[in-house]
Amino acid sequence: MKRVSIFAALTIAAGLAAGSALAKDKIIVGVTPGAHEEILEQVQKLAKEQGFDVEIATFSDYVVPNQALNDGDLDLNSFQHVPYLDNQVADRGYELTAVGKTIITPMGIYSNKVESVDDIPENARVAIPNDPTNGGRALLLLQDKGVIKLADGIGLKATPLDIVENPKNIDILELDAAQLPRVLNDVSVAAINTNYALDAGFNPIEDSIAIESPDSPYANVIVARTEDADADWVKQFVEIYQSDEIRSFIETTYGGAVVPVF
Repeated sequence: MKRVSIFAALTIAAGLAAGSALAKDKIIVGVTPGAHEEILEQVQKLAKEQGFDVEIATFSDYVVPNQALNDGDLDLNSFQHVPYLDNQVADRGYELTAVGKTIITPMGIYSNKVESVDDIPENARVAIPNDPTNGGRALLLLQDKGVIKLADGIGLKATPLDIVENPKNIDILELDAAQLPRVLNDVSVAAINTNYALDAGFNPIEDSIAIESPDSPYANVIVARTEDADADWVKQFVEIYQSDEIRSFIETTYGGAVVPVF
């Protein structure tokens, strides 16, 4: 498997024309660690059989991959769900477009201290992701499990300020999503995205004390620059990703913790 750091990706991209002028027998795709990277490794193998080279740029956070794609340093990325993409486009003015669905990775609530959300104590410290979309997702999950109540109609963009009922007076800590598995000894519970849970060695189905419903609106997507959204090479990549071979890999590898949505 060829893997390039963002620095290598930038170096490669600097020597090539940006956007659709790139020779598309070779592309660079940004991912985050865990399931997104592992699935893309399988896509890479299938693409190679079709004479289509895919290089993987792995990022440790959710912010840089969209910036790198928008700037032309990546050709595609595959790491985010639609609400997060929409928020990034609205806030940063990126010209990015979702071109194909991939997987749902249900967010889970994890704990080293309690065995059920019902056991969360008074004044507990509860950690959630600090980016707006995943933070809202975590709050909706906590509401669904009866821990808090949010203002009516707040939707996917909930923040701690939208909590209208907090019967256990929990203290919400907003932390970097990648750091959440590491703080479980310091908090009562943490809401952790599945890719980071898998990377930390957790089985979301077995190790979480609560998990999102599979019909969550947070489907992950392959993203391109808007100018490239209809390009043949983008369609070719999406077709490879959405193949029966990749579906089978996801279903047999993750046992329901990662669910294909194509």
